[in-house]
Amino acid sequence: MTHIKFNHSPLPKTFGGFVEDILNGGLNKYVKDDFLTNDYFTTHPPVNIVETPEAFLLDVVAPGFSKEDFKISADDKAITISAEKKTEAKNETDKQVRREFNFKSFKRSFTISELVDAGKINAKYDNGILKVTLGKKENKQDAPKEIVVE
Repeated sequence: MTHIKFNHSPLPKTFGGFVEDILNGGLNKYVKDDFLTNDYFTTHPPVNIVETPEAFLLDVVAPGFSKEDFKISADDKAITISAEKKTEAKNETDKQVRREFNFKSFKRSFTISELVDAGKINAKYDNGILKVTLGKKENKQDAPKEIVVE
């Protein structure tokens, strides 16, 4: 068994060093806010994809947008979902004390199956979730034909 020792300790060796780090603005060395530092969510919103016998269902988590902010395009091989939040007009008389709302634009593309019928794609935005339905082509089987042996 190999014992590995790291030189950097997550906590200072003394309580005084810990307090000094906090007072000097080093708290984020000990506490990490994944929601605010995770840039993946702000540029690539999470998506759930479910396959049913009739369609593929995509649920894109995109709170804070309106349905006019979305653009969806599809071709035979891929579907692209993008959104861009239009900036609000600022009132010069108001002083902004704190601003944490940040709506970044995003663009995601997904390869679609040959089973998807481009004419049966629709989308609905409700309660911060964009729901895209990719309808499947009807599976019409040819009538069995008889093969004559010669």
